[in-house]
Amino acid sequence: MNIAVVDDEEAIREQINNFIKKRNPDFNISGFATGKELLAAEKDFDMIFLDIQMEGISGIEVARTFRQSGVDVVLIFITGIKEYVFEAFDVSAFHYLLKPIGEQKFLEVLSRAAEEVRKRKGQKERQIFIRAKNQGYTLSLNNILYIESRGKKVEIHTSDMEDVIASYITMDELERQLRDSFYRCHRGYLVNMAHIARYDSDSIFLSNGEKVYLTRKKHNEFVKAYMWYLQNGGVSCV
Repeated sequence: MNIAVVDDEEAIREQINNFIKKRNPDFNISGFATGKELLAAEKDFDMIFLDIQMEGISGIEVARTFRQSGVDVVLIFITGIKEYVFEAFDVSAFHYLLKPIGEQKFLEVLSRAAEEVRKRKGQKERQIFIRAKNQGYTLSLNNILYIESRGKKVEIHTSDMEDVIASYITMDELERQLRDSFYRCHRGYLVNMAHIARYDSDSIFLSNGEKVYLTRKKHNEFVKAYMWYLQNGGVSCV
């Protein structure tokens, strides 16, 4: 597992490095003093411990750059200021550690983050098989934008196919199969939470610019479900 530790204090980098090595000596750890150094590194990381207050580019800006580039990495912020926690949620941070960092708390977060990395790697290729007329499609869940009910059929809208896929499978059956990362925001729509760009009181806007309806009476439930999805390692494709 490749881990980056980014902090402008060498003592903090060494402390985190020692904590990680104590838990798993086989983890590959790279240290960086600035966000610029991290962004310039030609290496893929599974997990990043990222200071927020640094010279030049802040940790929040570094995280935003990763998210906008579609990089799927588990981010753990480390900072001495509690108020940054809301900004951390905006960039789908996995956790938020306050300085001074206690060893027990750090190791707990590290174990959960390592499990999340393993889970994401396993979910990247999650697929579903759909029968449509005389054809069958194996679809990656990551590529499904939303599913729309059309009479007795459903239409599956994807990010990599111009035409929609029509099938006689029911919305209820799809909802049961996709419940971990999809939300039934309206009786006629199932939306992939990984492709949500923003939402308002009655609409959800997707990464491709399309909009689906959000039932007003389900708004609060949807917000809770979406926040739970993000805070528990859900990956945004936006």
